[in-house]
Amino acid sequence: MSAVPAETARRLGLERVYVWELPVRLVHWLLFFSILVLAGTGYYIGHPFISVPGPASAHFVMGSMRSVHLYASIVFTLSALVRVYWAFAGNRYARWSELIPVSRQRWRSFKQSARYYAFLSREPVRYLGHNGLAGLTYAAIFGVYFVMMASGFALYTVYAPLGSPMRVFGFLIPLFDGLQVARLIHHIGMWAILIFAVAHVYFPVLYSIIERNGLFDSIISGYKFREPHGRE
Repeated sequence: MSAVPAETARRLGLERVYVWELPVRLVHWLLFFSILVLAGTGYYIGHPFISVPGPASAHFVMGSMRSVHLYASIVFTLSALVRVYWAFAGNRYARWSELIPVSRQRWRSFKQSARYYAFLSREPVRYLGHNGLAGLTYAAIFGVYFVMMASGFALYTVYAPLGSPMRVFGFLIPLFDGLQVARLIHHIGMWAILIFAVAHVYFPVLYSIIERNGLFDSIISGYKFREPHGRE
C-alpha cells in the first residue's frame, strides 16, 4: 500500500531514503509468521477443538500441535535475538536509541506522537524511522516477547524428554511461582501481542496515507520517501 509509488515520488521531487536494512525486514516477517503459528497452535493447546475417532497414537493431533509450536518458538526466539543484536549493529534507524528514548529529542517526539494519536494535535510527527511513541512501544513489546519466551520454555520443561537440552529451563518455573502462573502469563501475553499486531497494522496504514512517505511497504522494500533535506 504505497501512497507514493517510486515513479510518482520522483515526479513530485521526493527523496528516496534507505531506512530498513535487510536483517530488520527479515526479522520482522519471521516474527510475524511465527507469531501467527504460535497463536494458532497455542490456542489449540489450551483449548483443543479437533476431535478425531480412534486411539490418539493413530492421529497424534495434540503432539503435532506441540511440535509445530516448539519449532515456531525457536524461529521466534532466534529472530528476536537477532533484532536485539541489530539494535547495536544496525544503521541509525535500527539502533536501540531509536527504541528507548534517552535524548530530549526522542522524548519530545514521544510527547508529540502521543498527542497526535490521542487526537489532541492535527500535525503528525514526521520522522523517517520510528517516532518516539512507536519506538518505545516496540521496546515494550519486545519485553513482552522475552516474557513469552521465558514462560514458554518453562512450560515446555514438563514435556521435554529426559536428556533434552530444553530441561535446562526448569530453573524458570520457580521464577513464575509455578506452572499455573507461567501458563496464565503466557496466555495473557499472547493476547497482548495480538492486540499490538492489530494496532501495528492500523497506524502504519494511517501514517502512510497521511504522510505519503511509503511507510507501509517500506518493510518490504526498505525505502521511504521524504522531501529533499527533510527531517530525519
